[in-house]
Amino acid sequence: MAATKSKIAAEALVLSVVLGGALVCRGWAPDLPDGSERKSAPSNKSAPIPVDQFNKLRALIKPRPGGYDDIPWMTDLWEARKKAAAEGKPLLVWVGDGHPLGWT
Repeated sequence: MAATKSKIAAEALVLSVVLGGALVCRGWAPDLPDGSERKSAPSNKSAPIPVDQFNKLRALIKPRPGGYDDIPWMTDLWEARKKAAAEGKPLLVWVGDGHPLGWT
């Protein structure tokens, strides 16, 4: 058990070092392969969004009724199987076990 946890911790450390190194090295690259110049990063001192654009964006991303929360989810697998068989429909089984990142 301890060996498994230490192996997982070592793999996570190696992965974070590799990904972090890839992100850092990307900023050090002198030239792009096609010979074009690198675009500068956008500054944090941008103008605020105008009110009319803000309202359009907010309406665009606001959740609409009739989505995920309105589905009549069932928690009893056997009852869901009987209902699906009676209606001739497939099942969507959503299973979660342990920590969402796999650290069990």
